[in-house]
Amino acid sequence: MRPASRCAAPGPGARPGELRTLDLPKVAQVQCPVMHILLVEDDLDLGPALLAALKAEGMTAQWVRRAADARGALGPEVDLVLLDRALAGAEGLDLLRHWRSKRITTPVIVITARSALTDRLEGLDEGADDYLVKPFEIPELISRVRAVWRRHRQQASELWELGELTLAPRSHQAWLKGEPLTLSAREFQLLVALARDSTAVVPKQVLGQLLEPLGDPVDAATVEVHLSNLRRKIGAERIRTVRGVGYQLRP
Repeated sequence: MRPASRCAAPGPGARPGELRTLDLPKVAQVQCPVMHILLVEDDLDLGPALLAALKAEGMTAQWVRRAADARGALGPEVDLVLLDRALAGAEGLDLLRHWRSKRITTPVIVITARSALTDRLEGLDEGADDYLVKPFEIPELISRVRAVWRRHRQQASELWELGELTLAPRSHQAWLKGEPLTLSAREFQLLVALARDSTAVVPKQVLGQLLEPLGDPVDAATVEVHLSNLRRKIGAERIRTVRGVGYQLRP
């Protein structure tokens, strides 16, 4: 996957961090969450405020307050973790060390009131992708979340180009050969999940969980129905079935 170059500086009225795309037609936006965040924060005031801010930016989030709950909540559907360093009865960095020891590479932003240089260096050395000191402004947090996620996906812009396919995950738009695609929310979710790494085969059960990040995974038959509809719209040859394993996008 290579980042697109057809981007320009934000135009008048654009939100901070928003890119204006060029040479692409306008299409109706599909309401579909792109990033799913695991929020590990024990503060009863900050937790709900962060949930509301993430939701306002079109993301979904799961909030847990205990390290024990966070261990079980980090699954393949999670795109990024916001981790409070000072949890009740636990050290957030111990949780981070556990994940990294298990070779879990999900990006993690540590949020903490500990601002000393030694604390920040320790967090980064233990595997954090970023370190944000409290108190912080919500717009800065959102920008850091997007920046870390882009780096993790090796994306340098808000547009993804995969052969004749172009995706704009943030604005929930997609084009095939320059023509806008009309996709349902779940079809778009599946396309983004497959496009994140076109070299990987994504298991069917993972796709099912991604469609319902906060609930029970969507059953295999339903996943197949949505994939069939997606194939019809982008070309059946672009989604490869690996029997007994899963699916792979062919740019």
